[in-house]
Amino acid sequence: MSTIQEIEAQREAILDEMRRIRSMERGTINEHYVKVHHKGKKEPVARGPYYVISRREKNRTVGYHIKTKEELERARRDVEAHKRFVELCRQFEELTQRLGELERADNKDEAEKKRLRSPLSGTRR
Repeated sequence: MSTIQEIEAQREAILDEMRRIRSMERGTINEHYVKVHHKGKKEPVARGPYYVISRREKNRTVGYHIKTKEELERARRDVEAHKRFVELCRQFEELTQRLGELERADNKDEAEKKRLRSPLSGTRR
């Protein structure tokens, strides 16, 4: 079981890692191929891959084409950074819940100790 100080240190480490994320993008990178008919051939030939980054916004899918290898690498880093950010948020949420539970348990213990103390314990005879 973690102490309150350990949980607070873990939460601070998560916040530090979140602050270090400089760029992120929500979505997925999809690989597309286009079928092209060539003169004199029966079957179409697949051309590509072409990359598209897409995500859901409200009730629509939005996205854009990735044109260069540099854009593709940046998009991959940004999508991974967003996944990491979401994971860090989940961890922060769990730690905050545990922190609250520990603090409520400590407050309950303190109230119990005060209630069990004799009313005459502080008086002189």
